[in-house]
Amino acid sequence: QLQLVESGGGLVKPGGSLRLSCAASGFTLDYYAIGWFRQAPGNSREGVSCISGSGSSTNYVDSAKGRFTISRDNAKKTVYLQMNTLKPEDTAVYYCAVHRATGVCELGPAWYDYWGQGTQVTVSS
Repeated sequence: QLQLVESGGGLVKPGGSLRLSCAASGFTLDYYAIGWFRQAPGNSREGVSCISGSGSSTNYVDSAKGRFTISRDNAKKTVYLQMNTLKPEDTAVYYCAVHRATGVCELGPAWYDYWGQGTQVTVSS
């Protein structure tokens, strides 16, 4: 059974950092692109970053460029989102999702097939 579990969220002050993890089980992660998304109350789900199954291609939403870094460790079946210089507007529930693809990834949520349950990130002083 394919399963994704996010962790690493929490409360952090503006300017702080968090590293989110997405642990996969029940499938071979190498063949899947992984995306990170976020959804704040009243907002639609937004693609933040994604990485292809091979790791050769990454994408970031403009607001995350230069602050967030996505990476993957296929041996550990885990994808990470390192978030630095966090801002209050980064506050949201963060989700990871997968789509079977090796060379590309997309930031549109509709492209993805399986989703985790999410982890809350709150940036506040």
